[in-house]
Amino acid sequence: MADSPMKINALIVDATDPERLAVFWSELLGRPVVGRMGPYVWLRREDGLGLGFQQTAEPKSGKNRMHFDITSPDPAAEQQRVELLGGSRLEQYADGGFLVMADPEGNEFCIIPEGPFELDDEGRANYLS
Repeated sequence: MADSPMKINALIVDATDPERLAVFWSELLGRPVVGRMGPYVWLRREDGLGLGFQQTAEPKSGKNRMHFDITSPDPAAEQQRVELLGGSRLEQYADGGFLVMADPEGNEFCIIPEGPFELDDEGRANYLS
């Protein structure tokens, strides 16, 4: 048994069009596409973490079981940029106080402030008000 704990090496997002999703996330995160191999398209590894997109035949269905939280100094200002890149805001989550967006294939992600923010007892945020 190894003495060191396992670590997450990469996050892989299933996609019907991995090239399109890779370009979206590349523009959003400032991480260029650096490789293509078989069904995978990879963004530049940062802080030891890879981000890849794997081609799948099935489109996304239902809510993600895991999502990305990405930070910004001004989350509300990022909404327009996300939409220009082909993403959309998911209004059905507005009551939670988070800025919940979707990439072009519908994968949910939140844009949160870089600094700390408050949550109420129900887990709702208030950084957009």
